[in-house]
Amino acid sequence: MVAPVTHTFVFRMSNAHTAPVHIPPPAIWMGAACAAVALPMLLAFNKPPSATFLNQVAAYVGWGAWMLWLASPSVTSGWPWRGGLGGLLAALALMALMTLVSPWCSGLPWSLALSSLGTLAATALVVVTAAALARHGQATQAFHALSVALLVAGVVSAALGGIQLFAPEWVAEVNQWANATLIAATSVPGRAVGNLRQPNHLSSLLLWSLVALVWMAERRQLGAPVAVGLGTVLLTGIVLSASRTGMLGVLLLALWGGVDKGLSRRARVLLIGSPLVFALIWAGFETWSDNGQHFFGGDAQLTKGDISSSRFAIWSNTLALIAQRPWLGVGWGEFNFAWTLTPFPDRPVAFFDHTHNLPLQLAVEVGLPMAAALLALLIWALWRAYTAGRDAHDSTARLTLRCAFVMVLLMALHSQLEYPLWYAHFLLPTAFAFGLCLGGSLPGLAAPSLAQQRATRPLWLAAALLLTGASAALYDYMRVVAIFVPPKQAAPLDRRIADGQRSWLFAHHADYAAVTAVENPAPAPASFNRATHYLLDTRLMTAWARALYQAGDHQRALYLAQRLKEFHNDEASQLFRVCEQPLAPGVTTPFQCLQPTVELSYRDFRHPAWK
Repeated sequence: MVAPVTHTFVFRMSNAHTAPVHIPPPAIWMGAACAAVALPMLLAFNKPPSATFLNQVAAYVGWGAWMLWLASPSVTSGWPWRGGLGGLLAALALMALMTLVSPWCSGLPWSLALSSLGTLAATALVVVTAAALARHGQATQAFHALSVALLVAGVVSAALGGIQLFAPEWVAEVNQWANATLIAATSVPGRAVGNLRQPNHLSSLLLWSLVALVWMAERRQLGAPVAVGLGTVLLTGIVLSASRTGMLGVLLLALWGGVDKGLSRRARVLLIGSPLVFALIWAGFETWSDNGQHFFGGDAQLTKGDISSSRFAIWSNTLALIAQRPWLGVGWGEFNFAWTLTPFPDRPVAFFDHTHNLPLQLAVEVGLPMAAALLALLIWALWRAYTAGRDAHDSTARLTLRCAFVMVLLMALHSQLEYPLWYAHFLLPTAFAFGLCLGGSLPGLAAPSLAQQRATRPLWLAAALLLTGASAALYDYMRVVAIFVPPKQAAPLDRRIADGQRSWLFAHHADYAAVTAVENPAPAPASFNRATHYLLDTRLMTAWARALYQAGDHQRALYLAQRLKEFHNDEASQLFRVCEQPLAPGVTTPFQCLQPTVELSYRDFRHPAWK
């Protein structure tokens, strides 16, 4: 069990101009951390059109509230533009600049740009606050709270994963009893997803939880039997997710145990042996599945035809786009738009909105020179985070910084195969761990004077803005929810769509409804200009092509239809089925059956190209 700690930390200095500074007791830190970290990971309930929005807004609200606690008078930000911390903040500033430029140069809607800017600002706030805590000697308390939250989220998520696989009928009964989604049903047969709804996301959470478990066990917050038992539960959850990213993460933890001589012998043995335990649990579930007890999808995941799950294909397409636009890229946030509207006869069937690789994502969107600068800054910051744990003299600080670094490294590994950092419930904990490491690499600060305490107000105000902005975003989102889930005595659909189109951040969802809710949408330049930059899918591309053709923009309509045909999905095939049938005398050939006679590219579809 976690050892209870209830006293209040107090800084006292003999300086007459310095007042005693009270830090919230650890119980409050842990409660706030659980609200910021665990709750978003465990929330299954969501409202369309987004399956993850409530998880993300819960993360922003929770972190905004926790930052208000952490940005107390005991913490001053100091001067952050030094060392690796300066490099990380410079990278975030460059990303913000690219976001501001994209609406002007690439046609990215301002609503999407504002969302991206808010995310980058929240990340910078969490990084700076965590670094300030580390410089003031509070990294241990902060990381303890983070570890408790991750362990709670991980153990509960592992249990939910087991329920999803072995008692799916109970999941349905619980949700029916609650008249709400308390436990998400797995969308991947034979694989656990937790309430994060994705096997890879579940595995990354559980890997983080294992790091938190190591830290707590090394700090003797947990007894050896409890630690071993919880570790087995977490490894079992990773096995049930059948995530190949999770397998790589387990190997990374084993490597950590092999090279980190600062860990106890017991911790190193357990980490090094974790792949063996993982393999034994995997084999056990495979045998159980073979005997017809329950279906486990692990073997199917490893033996399926495309082991990359279309990643190799999307990476190949991304490299082709980079070759076309090597210097400036296709624009921040514009990968889906450019990729969908570029001829790729061998493209994957699914609609991809990310490259599933962070370096490629940067290279294709902002160009090779800027991507190289951003990656250099991020790698420099990662190196400084590593050296902070390597060079720390105090054993507790060394353990804390090394565990925080491993958490960042695990997310960097996941980012080579997916895009977890596009989710606030992964991004903000990563930023916090990163900030603790980078703050630990800077010279420490003594307890602040009264003048220095006043300098912390920007952090406090920024946290208040994050909390306020997240709450406003939730209110704003509900305006478009009404389109897809009408409340009782709802207004007519056209009025709900019109109200949603006035949303600050989510108007693109209302635009999508406006152009896909009717059979033959009238030309609506503003609606297509926004909706098409969020995610192009079959329904939207079909509506867009028809609207273009009706508006007399035949060449772009034909080009768009040919791009849609490349996806070879069932819904798109319905549009082209008429092309396989002989035409009756006097019937005009449908536009989707014709080939464009003018050479076009995705740049011809950007605003203000629409006439």
